[in-house]
Amino acid sequence: MVVVTVAIIGLALMPSEPGPHIRQAAPKAVATVQGSSPPPSPDPVGEPPGVVATPEFARQVRANEAGLVPIIMYHRIIPKRLASIDRTPDQLRRELEKLAEQGYVPITAREFAIGDIRVPAGKYPVVLTFDDGHPSHFALDESGNPKPGTAVAVIQQVAVKYPSFRPVATFWVNREPFGLTEPEGQAAAVRWLVDHGYEVANHTWTHPNLRWLKRKKVSEQIVRIERLLKKLGVPESRTMALPFGSMPRVKKSARTGSWDGKRYDFAGVFLAGAEPSLSPYAKNFDRGAIQRIQSNGKKGECRKWCSQYWLEWLDKHPGERFVSDGDPDRISIPEKLRGNIVAKRGLQVVAY
Repeated sequence: MVVVTVAIIGLALMPSEPGPHIRQAAPKAVATVQGSSPPPSPDPVGEPPGVVATPEFARQVRANEAGLVPIIMYHRIIPKRLASIDRTPDQLRRELEKLAEQGYVPITAREFAIGDIRVPAGKYPVVLTFDDGHPSHFALDESGNPKPGTAVAVIQQVAVKYPSFRPVATFWVNREPFGLTEPEGQAAAVRWLVDHGYEVANHTWTHPNLRWLKRKKVSEQIVRIERLLKKLGVPESRTMALPFGSMPRVKKSARTGSWDGKRYDFAGVFLAGAEPSLSPYAKNFDRGAIQRIQSNGKKGECRKWCSQYWLEWLDKHPGERFVSDGDPDRISIPEKLRGNIVAKRGLQVVAY
């Protein structure tokens, strides 16, 4: 048993040995649906208590921080589905409750991309992502709380029912966030989300297919929405989702570039499907093309590529799944993966 301090950019792909997981309880997360919203906490929403991982502890919880992470992609959340990618509020609720029951804890896309994964020991990170900033994702009612039936209201309700289910998600928006056209309404919406631990980030200005744009136009699309978000009081985006999942012809222009004197440099660029992502610590992790899973059942083209299929697959193959050691300052992995580390930044690696 060893504890090795190394510089790390990532680890090789995950082991295949399944095993039981010992889960420890997380603190209650902030979750308000009706009534007055509490003032935002200065601490990260739902952050687990401090743990110092040792080889013995990592083995006990079967920690595998080189495993796969499901990043689930949602579009409209509407009472009656009009397209195959739509989900109803009840379908969203059932999927989130199943995730909570299985031991998943949400983190934001930003936290995932930068490797800041603060999940209780023995539990599994999941990233909930919503594209296009649709009105069904978020709206405030007359009391200033999430409007019932919206994605945020559902997330908050699930967090009340399952206190270890951290109420956070990432919303990638375009030029009219959540269908709002007035700056005052846009600012109120994004401020509520940011203050309550949600991420609001870049999905380009008009949602074009970036594959067909020249490099300068790609950068313009990214910078224009970034400037709007800054004006609304949103922190600088660290992530972006590609419209239609379509990569520009010059791949790196989606992640880094500049237009009209403004630069951008994302920690992660996200695709539109169709499998779980490698761990951000994995040697082969490509932060310029991060995989996601469409939320859907197992019909048609989703028989093997959408959330129901992959969540069932991960449940049947627990050795392939990212399992947290509960210690954000250490990366815990099976001993056989210890040699797959290259230099990047100093972190302590626990190998067992």
